[in-house]
Amino acid sequence: MTDRWVIHLPVTAPDLLRARILARTAARVLARLSARVEPGGVTVSAEDQQGVRHWVFCDRPLPGGARCALPVDHLAPCAHRALRLPRR
Repeated sequence: MTDRWVIHLPVTAPDLLRARILARTAARVLARLSARVEPGGVTVSAEDQQGVRHWVFCDRPLPGGARCALPVDHLAPCAHRALRLPRR
């Protein structure tokens, strides 16, 4: 028997882009609440193809043991924290 359990929380979105945005937002909020949240492992899938998963975060290793916190398809160099966009 394992000492760890994984929560699977189905949430729907109209397309892959919005599913990734929602998953990133949820993971970041939950990570602030608990150190047990592993945002780098977050994936999304089509409802009828749940075996085909799409990564949400880049999660590449960074110097010092941290992981990249940017979206999987980012163009900027990997970073430990998400980039903040300027407010309008």
